[in-house]
Amino acid sequence: MAKIGIIIGSDSDLPVLEKGLKILDDMKILYDLRILSAHRTPEAVTDYVKSAGESGTKVFIAGAGKAAHLPGVVASQTLCPVIGLPIKASLDGLDALLSIVQMPGGIPVATVGINASDNAVLLALQILGTHDKTIFDALVKHRESMKNKVLEKNQAYQKKG
Repeated sequence: MAKIGIIIGSDSDLPVLEKGLKILDDMKILYDLRILSAHRTPEAVTDYVKSAGESGTKVFIAGAGKAAHLPGVVASQTLCPVIGLPIKASLDGLDALLSIVQMPGGIPVATVGINASDNAVLLALQILGTHDKTIFDALVKHRESMKNKVLEKNQAYQKKG
């Protein structure tokens, strides 16, 4: 059962997801990825969000560029947390960022940086980790690994002097 539902509006958005999906794959976390459009397939978005929530999805990540309505549409149809992933499609992604971050009162969407699928995934895992020790422990290991990589790079740089 996938606990994270990931929705993107177009297959052209798939390369943006690579960093985030690698984290999920490395941690062996189940996810369900769908290509659905808030504008071209609104009924399919509704059907997926409602069925995913009923079947165990606890967090959604919705990635969108340009007008970026997808995260808000998803959030309007579930009480599960929704993480908006602004995708750089035009205007350096600022249009998508502003569309997602400026949700109307009462329908919140957490928002990460432009093209930051790694942070979207890590935020989703932090949400899930509050109730799932396996995910929490995987996050602890991930943080430790990041720390060690920085320290190794610093040590290598210091040796070059």
